[in-house]
Amino acid sequence: MAHITLLDGGMGQELLRRSAREVSPMWSADIMLNEPQLVCDLHSDFIAAGARVITLNTYTATPPRLKREHQLNELQKLHDLANQAALTAVAQSGQSNVRIAACLPPLVASYHPEMSLSYAESLSYYRQLAELQNPASDLFICETMSSILEASAASAAALETGKPVWIALSVCDDNQQLLRSGETLKSAIEELDALGVEAIVLNCSQPEAITHSWPVLKKSAKQIGAYANGFTSIEELYPGDTVEVLNARKDLGPQKYAKHAMKWVQNGASIIGGCCEIGPLHIKALRDALIQSGYCCD
Repeated sequence: MAHITLLDGGMGQELLRRSAREVSPMWSADIMLNEPQLVCDLHSDFIAAGARVITLNTYTATPPRLKREHQLNELQKLHDLANQAALTAVAQSGQSNVRIAACLPPLVASYHPEMSLSYAESLSYYRQLAELQNPASDLFICETMSSILEASAASAAALETGKPVWIALSVCDDNQQLLRSGETLKSAIEELDALGVEAIVLNCSQPEAITHSWPVLKKSAKQIGAYANGFTSIEELYPGDTVEVLNARKDLGPQKYAKHAMKWVQNGASIIGGCCEIGPLHIKALRDALIQSGYCCD
């Protein structure tokens, strides 16, 4: 029986739906500071839905983003709270096989690799984040990487911890064999395969874009997988904006999302989950579909 690692879904959008706070550019970091119980509860809901890897709620807690919002002094606190929320959710779940993934995201802005820092600056920041997240983490996911530079710097810092490292690349929704930097997915996989990471997956792109990119991803020598988003488009989001400018698709309910994801599983994916706008109900539907198809979820 094939084993599939089932991830959680997106934290940020789901937290904003559950919170009564005004949306801010700090996004999920604001909720981490002010409503940490919401974060713990969402982790718990994903675990109950079947996820066996949950990701720390640190996506927007990078030094460059916090500097922009004049909140750099909260860096340590944000990571301590995120570590504790995930550890508490795992402990309360009663499940012995739930792993916690550290999150190394784009340092400045999602989907805008032109805003990236130099490799040396990026590596320094990623080492700082890796040190903060390492105590609670079983593995590292370098996620929503939109350029080879971002992915290389993040994975280099993560690999220094000695823990498993997964690289999650974001592809263009309208030119699916390109990263959002314009670099080809083919060249990215060729370079990243040589870094010693455990897996290369696609994330935070539309499911249709991931499906079209699959023939290229399958050429990787690593484990492969995917976790898509449920946005209609990401074109309106710019650095410093709030996520209110993004809209959720109305045609991507739990069953529909599971159908997309099962295509990836049937074509070699061993790591599956969801990204922005993919909630616990989507993960439950995906788990049910996996079990019904004879897969073992862990």
